[in-house]
Amino acid sequence: MAIPDQKSSSSSSDGKVWGFLKRPFRTSGNAAVTTSSSSSHNAPHQHSNAHGDGSNQNAANSVSSVARSLLPTRRRLKLDPHNKLYFPCEPGKQVRSAIRIKNTSKSFVAFKFQTTAPKSCFMRPPGAILSPGESLIATVFKFVEVPENNEKLVDQKSRVKFKIMSLKVKGPMEYVPELFDEQKEQVAVEQILRVVFLDPERSTPAMEKLKRQLADADAALEASKQPAEDAGPKIIGEGLVIDEWKERRERYLARQQGEGVDSA
Repeated sequence: MAIPDQKSSSSSSDGKVWGFLKRPFRTSGNAAVTTSSSSSHNAPHQHSNAHGDGSNQNAANSVSSVARSLLPTRRRLKLDPHNKLYFPCEPGKQVRSAIRIKNTSKSFVAFKFQTTAPKSCFMRPPGAILSPGESLIATVFKFVEVPENNEKLVDQKSRVKFKIMSLKVKGPMEYVPELFDEQKEQVAVEQILRVVFLDPERSTPAMEKLKRQLADADAALEASKQPAEDAGPKIIGEGLVIDEWKERRERYLARQQGEGVDSA
């Protein structure tokens, strides 16, 4: 009788052991579910952080671009006068102004004029390419309209404005206006010039300076019309090349022979 009792007790104890062994599997399953659920909850946060980092980078790029746009443009040209064009006030006539343009950069620079009144104004030259350190005096022509109601133009603000733009180029080349259309992103506005009328009968520093600059511009124009002297060999006729140094030597020998004959 005692044996059945032992069996029952052993079976009950075995059931407890198996029940104890089964608990970790249920616990591990719950932990796996919890881990997977927690990872699923964390995934959107990681995704949102990735989006946040991208938006922050885009915001930083936009801020840097705005900051670059607010920085002052580096000038390539030096203008004299700096921001004005002076014209003698002579209504009903075509008058002239002048401005000196100098390339202060270390590269070749092309410049171009623009005006709000292309029908009554024109520039000479309208554009050019300057080497580093090179300068020229540009002449600006304008027709002065007769004011209404005998209004005085002297010391009055004019609506006509001029704009000088610059463009960095690779090297010496022929100037064409299309350069500024092909490289619009590299074009810089150097200065917007306001028109100021001067009384030609009054001797003012601005008027005297204008006269000097116009005289220099006329002299430069005349010099450009003259043919440049060629320091190399001279070509005369069809293929006859005379070396300048040979010509000088022949003249020297002829002069020596002449002096020898006179002394004899």
